[in-house]
Amino acid sequence: MIVVADTSPLNYLVQIGCESLLPALYKLYKRVVVPSAVLAELSHASAPPAIRKWLLDVPNWIEICGVLSQPDAALAFLDLGEREAIQLAEEQHADLLLIDERRGRLEAKRRGLITTGTLGVLLAAGEHGLIDPGAAYKRLIVETSFRTTPKLQKAFLDSLP
Repeated sequence: MIVVADTSPLNYLVQIGCESLLPALYKLYKRVVVPSAVLAELSHASAPPAIRKWLLDVPNWIEICGVLSQPDAALAFLDLGEREAIQLAEEQHADLLLIDERRGRLEAKRRGLITTGTLGVLLAAGEHGLIDPGAAYKRLIVETSFRTTPKLQKAFLDSLP
């Protein structure tokens, strides 16, 4: 079983110190795969200090993988990381795609991919007793540039125990 991660969820989980949830939460999965473009986006000069530090020693449970197929023109409306994450999820027959951006999630779902985002990871980790998702959410809102819609925020908060 395979999880493919786009830039945004990985970025935010690292910033709040919750990236280790991925191997803990998805331990039944064989691999957590990150497209090359996602690594490049995380390496941007304006990346937060936590990201720059994390990139100095990327955990061994992360597999960096390039997309094998030609760029899909139908994905041109998305950022490069999102395009590669969707294509890689299709190529690898991923069981889950971690993606936050609305347009990317809609396109991935249209293509039959199962998706979740940063908030979904926090909720799942809370359900498994790995973290307090409410506290993690507060850190996400206060310490990062994470933004969500009022509707999604309400749904997340209503899901908390």
